[in-house]
Amino acid sequence: MVQAQPLQHVGNGAGKEDQAYFDPSAPPPFKIANIRAAIPKHCWEKNTLRSLSYVLRDVLVVTALVAAAIGFNSWFFWPLYWPAQGTMFWALFVLGHDCGHGSFSNSPLLNSIVGHILHSSILVPYHGWRISHRTHHQNHGHVEKDESWVPLTEKVYKNLDNMTRMMRFTLPFPIFAYPFYLWSRSPGKEGSHFNPYSNLFSPGERRDVLTSTLCWGIMLSVLLYLSLTMGPLFMLKLYGVPYLIFVMWLDFVTYLHHHGYKQKLPWYRGQVSHLTQFVSLTF
Repeated sequence: MVQAQPLQHVGNGAGKEDQAYFDPSAPPPFKIANIRAAIPKHCWEKNTLRSLSYVLRDVLVVTALVAAAIGFNSWFFWPLYWPAQGTMFWALFVLGHDCGHGSFSNSPLLNSIVGHILHSSILVPYHGWRISHRTHHQNHGHVEKDESWVPLTEKVYKNLDNMTRMMRFTLPFPIFAYPFYLWSRSPGKEGSHFNPYSNLFSPGERRDVLTSTLCWGIMLSVLLYLSLTMGPLFMLKLYGVPYLIFVMWLDFVTYLHHHGYKQKLPWYRGQVSHLTQFVSLTF
C-alpha cells in the first residue's frame, strides 16, 4: 500500500471527510470506458487532410528557416535560427509521434511513410522508437518495465561507471541523453532501438525495425555528404545545433510531463497500478 499523500480537492471515492487525501493505490471510482464515453465523438475522428496540412506547414517553416540561414549566414542570424529550428525539429517529432500512435490517419501505411520521413529527418529510428514508446505506455511508472526516465535501483546505481553516472545525474548532461538512450537504452537495461534482435522487439517486428534503421542510416549518410561538400562547421550550425536544441526540448518536456515537478504518481512493481492505467492514455 502506497502511503496516502495530502492533496487538496481530490478524492477517489472516499467520504467527504476524506477528500483532503488521495490514495494512488486505490481503484478510482470510474473506468477507462467512462473516460472515453465522456470525450465527444468528433475528438476520435482522424482527419488525414488536416494531419497532412500540419506536415506541410511545418516542413515549409523548416525549409524557410534553412533558406534564411544559408542566405544570411551571419553570426547575427545564427542565434535566432538555432532555437527556432530546434523547436521546429521538435514539431516534426511530435507529428511523427502521432503517426506512431496511429492518430495521424486511419491508414497504417500512410502513418508509417510519414513517420519515417519525419523521424528519419531528425535522426530518430521510427519503428524502433514507436515500439519502445508503446512499451512505455503499457507500463507507465513500472520500475523495471517503463522506458521513460526509469529510476535506478541501488544495485544498478552502485555498479555505474563514473562516466555514466555523470551523464545521468550531472547537469546539463541529462538533457542531452536521448541519442544515448536510443543507442543503448537506460542504465541497467539491454538492447538498442537500432538492433532488430534487441529484446525490445518481438521476432515479428524485426523487419520494421530494420527498415527504420536503414532510413536512419540514409539520413546520416546525407548529413555526412553535406558536411563534406558544405563544410562540417557550416553543417554544425545548420543542423547540429538545432538538433541538440531539439534533444533538449524532448528530454526536458518528457521528464516534466512524466516524472517532473510536483509529480504525484508513484513508481511501482508487480501489476500495473490503478492510476497509471489512466495516465498511460496521455502523450
